[in-house]
Amino acid sequence: MSHSWIVILVKKEFPTLQPLWLAVFADVLGFTLIVPLLKQIEIDFNATEIEVALVLSLNALFGFFFGPIFGKVSDKHGRKPLLLVAQAGTMGSFLMFAFSNSLFMIYLSRILDGCFGGNFPIAKAIISDIVPPKDRSVQMTNVGVAHNLANVIGPSMSGFLYTWSGGIIGPGLLGTVLSLFTIILTALKLEETAPSKTGKTVFGDLSKIEAAGNGIIPERKIRKNETAMILLFQWGTHTLSFFIFMSSLSLFAGERLGLSPQDIGLLLMVTGLFQLFVRYVLFYPMLKRFGERRMATLGLAIFPVVFFLTGFVTVEWQLVLILLGMSFSASSVRGVLTGFLSRSVDPRDQGKIQGLNTSLDTLAQIIGPLLSGMTLMFLPIMAYGILPALVAIIPLLVMLKPLEFSHEKMLMDSRDEEAPDDEMSSNKLMADS
Repeated sequence: MSHSWIVILVKKEFPTLQPLWLAVFADVLGFTLIVPLLKQIEIDFNATEIEVALVLSLNALFGFFFGPIFGKVSDKHGRKPLLLVAQAGTMGSFLMFAFSNSLFMIYLSRILDGCFGGNFPIAKAIISDIVPPKDRSVQMTNVGVAHNLANVIGPSMSGFLYTWSGGIIGPGLLGTVLSLFTIILTALKLEETAPSKTGKTVFGDLSKIEAAGNGIIPERKIRKNETAMILLFQWGTHTLSFFIFMSSLSLFAGERLGLSPQDIGLLLMVTGLFQLFVRYVLFYPMLKRFGERRMATLGLAIFPVVFFLTGFVTVEWQLVLILLGMSFSASSVRGVLTGFLSRSVDPRDQGKIQGLNTSLDTLAQIIGPLLSGMTLMFLPIMAYGILPALVAIIPLLVMLKPLEFSHEKMLMDSRDEEAPDDEMSSNKLMADS
């Protein structure tokens, strides 16, 4: 059927994930309500630019340490209770933000949110728990879709609510209400998926994993798992290049092209909408045609090119093309690489690997702005695109190395013949499709 892929996009193959997408969307939307307020916070609280930058940096710093903890603990004690704890912490942080009357209270609210930053690693661990490897890249990409939708809607709502309420109380209370919504949705609709609690994995019963290979089990410690470490290094360099570019995009566009914050916001909204188009119209058929590895390689190859060309931008339409190319690459890469990471470890360690994945994102959010800021301050403006381009070459080179998913191979070899594995058996154990 020529349009069979469209059916897959709307078919509820994994109904357990339906409330998860709404929860992720609401969580990200709450964050996007705060970002547009940074300039107003600077004015309202008579803060310096560095003091305002700490509003985001403190959240990322504490998220760097606590994200992996939430992921690892969820492997043992279950996804649902840990996700509820993380969402409750997020709700408390927004409530504190809404009633902050000093910069110190705003800092505390963002630190609290960082300490309970377990939403994303647990969400990706849930996907890994119930989605077979052959479908995982598509479902991981949906996390990015929820993120983009929130980025499109959140900023405009934030400005309206700030004006309507006369301060940060409006956006803060909306973030609180959204967090409460995610808690109710998670409590009522989300099913527990952690193998330690359900006794099930996508490969069969957990007891069969423990008995697989007559006790010969691949190394579960991630630091001794070569494939996992290579993929974490690849993700870390990829996401660093991405945040070096994105963190100072508004500064670059303002200095080079004279664009206002409203102009830049419009460009980012168009970029987000285009990324949704790529995900729902182009991504799945291209993934089926080229395979995960070629799809990721294509996206990783485009990143250094568009980053490098940014330094030569002289008119707005050139920057638009750059951002559209970056959106296509992000849609092609991030879900696939996250899917690879999930396949590199034991099903019982999905929270741990996704926690490390999220931790690398937050680390890039800390380092990226510093590197791009110093580049714009001390080097010619052309260097703004050259630096992320050089970093983006590294994850592309990593794709040259074949990846063997030993845990997946062992589990597929040990499954009962009665298990519904016709489709999964066609999924290659080497990431070379």
